[in-house]
Amino acid sequence: LQAEGLFHPDLKKRLPFLPRRIGLVTGENSAAERDVVENVRRRWPAAVVVTRYALMQGQQSAEQVTDAVRWCDAQPEIDVIVIARGGGSVEDLLPFSDEGLVRAVFACRTPVVSAIGHETDTPILDLVADWRASTPTDAAKRVVPDAAEEARIIGVGRDRLRAAIQQRVRAEQQGLAALR
Repeated sequence: LQAEGLFHPDLKKRLPFLPRRIGLVTGENSAAERDVVENVRRRWPAAVVVTRYALMQGQQSAEQVTDAVRWCDAQPEIDVIVIARGGGSVEDLLPFSDEGLVRAVFACRTPVVSAIGHETDTPILDLVADWRASTPTDAAKRVVPDAAEEARIIGVGRDRLRAAIQQRVRAEQQGLAALR
């Protein structure tokens, strides 16, 4: 896979700044689902999460995750796909090193974030995904900005702009006064 260039950094797609819809592939009623959904809603309430459930371990897992990823990629309104699962044993995470899944993720037109396991886990999916998140919570933080921080930045910019305009008006008033 590496020799074919599937892991090459130049082929990674950029994540959108403000995704309208986020495709989430995860286990039903999982902690990973809760972490992603809650953090996305907390950070950017306008974002919509479209969830596709799949088995996250076992013999059917790779096939179900692949199908869910392909479904999300086929939806034009989905701007980014997150594949999320909490930690587990090496055996539990084997489906995320499946060649079929890895090739399906590589073929996606939609950027894909891999949020599988914990910081120390590295399935092959992490190498081919456009972004590797260390945890499902980290994935949510990567795909949407923090609305409170963005509002603060806009407020600082607005204050600077107001101060610059007031300074310019004062300078022009002084120039007019000098001409009089």
